[in-house]
Amino acid sequence: MRLFIEFWENIHIALGALVMHKMRAFLTLLGIIIGVLTIISISSVISGLNKAFSNEISGLGSDVLYVAKMPWLAGMDFFKYRNRKNITIQQAEELVKNITGAKAVTYTVRTQRNVKYASENLKNIRITGTTNQYEETANVFPEFGRFLIESDVKHRRFVCVLGWNVADKLFKNVNPLNKLVKIGGYYFRVIGILEKQGEMFGMQMDNVAIIPFGVFRKLFGSRRSLTIEIKVNDPTRLEEAKDEIRGIMRRARKLSPMEEDDFAINQQDMLTSIYKQLTTTLYIVTVGIGSISLLVGGIGIMNIMLVSVTERTREIGIRKALGARRADVLTQFLVEAVTICLVGGVIGILAGFGIGKIIDMTTPLPATVSLWSVLLGLFFTSGVGIFFGLYPAAKAARLNPIEALRSE
Repeated sequence: MRLFIEFWENIHIALGALVMHKMRAFLTLLGIIIGVLTIISISSVISGLNKAFSNEISGLGSDVLYVAKMPWLAGMDFFKYRNRKNITIQQAEELVKNITGAKAVTYTVRTQRNVKYASENLKNIRITGTTNQYEETANVFPEFGRFLIESDVKHRRFVCVLGWNVADKLFKNVNPLNKLVKIGGYYFRVIGILEKQGEMFGMQMDNVAIIPFGVFRKLFGSRRSLTIEIKVNDPTRLEEAKDEIRGIMRRARKLSPMEEDDFAINQQDMLTSIYKQLTTTLYIVTVGIGSISLLVGGIGIMNIMLVSVTERTREIGIRKALGARRADVLTQFLVEAVTICLVGGVIGILAGFGIGKIIDMTTPLPATVSLWSVLLGLFFTSGVGIFFGLYPAAKAARLNPIEALRSE
């Protein structure tokens, strides 16, 4: 009980000193506030981005592999990859025929065309030519009607499945099923409307029309490179599936043992890995900037505590004359330093919350303040208070009570 009373008295003294010297206290706390504010606000943006990224990337499927001419992240080697030979339908069918560890396999090709119904005309809609298994590999399911079936693909029927946005804009309050729409100048019967998917990496996923693969090649060209999508049976054996795919594709593309792969096997983890590298770098920069501000704030705390020791030398002498030990004086000034830092930390956290909310409401960037970032801010400020308050506290504890009492 005694310890609690002493602790509370020390906090009360520290808060009283802050109130008494408002401007000096504010200038002292400014570095602490800016440091914590930086860490909280940037962390809130990164936390929001992490959540949004996880939601978007989940649409690709962690158990789906994408065989393509180029890797998703080509970087500076783009022109090297661009000159590779296209992935052909023969190679795709070779993979479909020989792969053993797949739950579903399909191949896709894409272009952009206008889609028209009556007086409504939508420009640059993404047209996807594929097979009936695309429903499973891409996790796209019809909200109304049905998806492509095997006979649609086999007999090259002029049918289509529309994305939610396309159907909504073309048909308004009209039932779209079995209506004829014009895709790139050719009529297709609508057999299904996909569930609403939203955006992925800024691309509107609902602006799409899906048609049978053979029809696509007949109408819009057969010289495009394909993307092959493979949903594996067992996600824990993804590496084995990649090795099997690599072997089949190398044979299909007639590569010699000494030649490197002229195709890419893409997966969700590639994007996740690059994203983590970017956010880790941002975290390091943020902590660096925040640490510099906290360092400046800590030096300010040490200065104000040294001034406080000088101003209260007589008070320290009286306390020691009445029986206060060195440890009591050390604890008093150390608690004051930590309290001052925590006040700055709390102000910084509240300001960080506010900035996070403003960013969330006024920009496309999501921002959520996580508990760990708040705890990190409080931990840092407490550490700064202890580290920079230790020297002034030790100086106060070492004062000779007789000399201190002589002080004016």
